Amino acid sequence: MVPAMSKARIGFVGTGRMGANMARRLKDQGYAVTAVYDAFPKIAQDLAAEIGATPATTLAEVTASADVIITVVTDDAAMRGIFADSGDSLLSGSEGKVFINCATVSPEVHVDVDAAAAKQGASAIEACMASSITQARQGTLYLMVGGTDEAYQKVEGVLKDLSSSLRHVGGTGQAAKVKALVNMVMNINTAGLAEGLGLGAALGLDLKMLKEVFSQTGANSRVLETDGDDMIAREHDCFFSAAHAAKDSGIANELALKTGVNVPLSLATEAQYHRMVELGLGELDKSGVAELTFPGRTVH
Repeated sequence: MVPAMSKARIGFVGTGRMGANMARRLKDQGYAVTAVYDAFPKIAQDLAAEIGATPATTLAEVTASADVIITVVTDDAAMRGIFADSGDSLLSGSEGKVFINCATVSPEVHVDVDAAAAKQGASAIEACMASSITQARQGTLYLMVGGTDEAYQKVEGVLKDLSSSLRHVGGTGQAAKVKALVNMVMNINTAGLAEGLGLGAALGLDLKMLKEVFSQTGANSRVLETDGDDMIAREHDCFFSAAHAAKDSGIANELALKTGVNVPLSLATEAQYHRMVELGLGELDKSGVAELTFPGRTVH
């Protein structure tokens, strides 16, 4: 049995909407959140003042201050940057530490980070999140974990305190593959719903009625519940941005390309979200894809 890191000292790298709420949650659960770091220092400084942590000025300082380091960064380049082989890096002085990497990035990046951590005598797992800001604050995340059994057992308690659904799906890189497919399907459903509601509006249908019919038939989906009203009301406060949707669909589409699988719907969906970014709408919620499909809107 691998010793668990009960009430370990926690460090955070990436204190945006998700990372900050996860830090608040663990602080509430009695963990010592010792250091927080962000590429935008003011964000980390504000969170540190709120929860009594140190606003670290280097990545190495986070590693030195914590037993478990949770990372929530934006993309492949950011992940590779914080685990760099030289210069300021989380790998500095990391022997015996455990990294929990929560960002949606390519599976091969998780594999490379795991190998780099192992060379330093550290452990790394991916804990991919299929949830949003509210769940991060409440500790009700849906977490898909990839990594060795040994690393998982060390931080299982921390992961349980962040989640209501926790699944260890396999070795390093496997959870990232599952997460890519989750977001691929979610994004396709979102774009399809935007087209269906947009066409319904163009046909002069009662959209409340149309939504009810969708919910009772094969047109039903989780995004109908979460995004349908927002699409109709044009309320696109960001829980999961269009820019992130474009990135995540791109990860899935790259996996499809490598395996020789044809995914025309996913490619079209990625193109829609990239169009939002090009139009300056990338920071809207993914529901904002309806701005491309409803008649009479700024773009359609």
